[in-house]
Amino acid sequence: MTTAKFITYEQGEAALDWIALTDALAAGHALPRAEIEDSFLYRRDDTLLSRAAWIDGLGSLVKTATIFPGNAAAGKPAVNGAVTLFSDRTGEAEAFVDFHLVTKWKTAGDSLLAARRLARPESRNILILGAGTVAGTLIEAYGAAFSGAKFTLWNRTKARAEALAEKTGAAVAEDLAEAVAAADIIATATMSTEPVLKGEWLQPGQHIDLIGAYRPDMREADDAVLTRARLFVDSRATTVGHIGELKDPLARGVIGEGDIVADYYQLDAVRRESAEEITVAKNGGGAHLDLMTARHILDRVGA
Repeated sequence: MTTAKFITYEQGEAALDWIALTDALAAGHALPRAEIEDSFLYRRDDTLLSRAAWIDGLGSLVKTATIFPGNAAAGKPAVNGAVTLFSDRTGEAEAFVDFHLVTKWKTAGDSLLAARRLARPESRNILILGAGTVAGTLIEAYGAAFSGAKFTLWNRTKARAEALAEKTGAAVAEDLAEAVAAADIIATATMSTEPVLKGEWLQPGQHIDLIGAYRPDMREADDAVLTRARLFVDSRATTVGHIGELKDPLARGVIGEGDIVADYYQLDAVRRESAEEITVAKNGGGAHLDLMTARHILDRVGA
């Protein structure tokens, strides 16, 4: 019987870097397509999300997350949970990996993989909508790939943006429309159910990472954002029929599934075709990305 390894947040942080992680995510998509299964349970604004994935040659994983937006008022993380990584050879538990470690690196790494392929290499002005944990991580992740990047934060509650700006050295946007127009990369990491990003504000050459929406009733970008851009997703299986960002406009005929150019299993097609086009990548997460991330963490910590 094997002994599963416990990997703490601190162990992972000491062993990881953003470029190596996104390379590992790219390599993971060269393996056989993942088998995935998601289960969502809801209680008013709270969500219990269980995700399982199996990739032949990489192993399997179960990740259960609780998303309680009200925790923020009590100074507690809105998202909590547990992650178990299983051996592909024996099915035994190989590692119990800190949930927040996997979530941090998977979520931002997912969007960074898209940005490395879709954003213009000279991108320097990065706008982040939201001021929670993910927003802080995005500053770290994008900063690793876009040398000399300057960050601006916007949040409905300005005081939260100001608090994160003080910690990170970012600026705070006074006017959202002006901040969007001035950005090279725009990342949305809110809990919004109504669009906060408007397509009329976009400029040629921008790249947009849509991250926050994860439920059927959530959207961060309006229809015009989607119709003005070339669309990409991390996984068709975890975005098209599950997340309001795409499910809603698809149902109303605003866009068609054929408008989604590629997902990460067609990674060679995830690329910018001109300096002027606008690109949008929807980050849907998915247990297969947690699996790739957790396996990479175990490999790096073990090394």
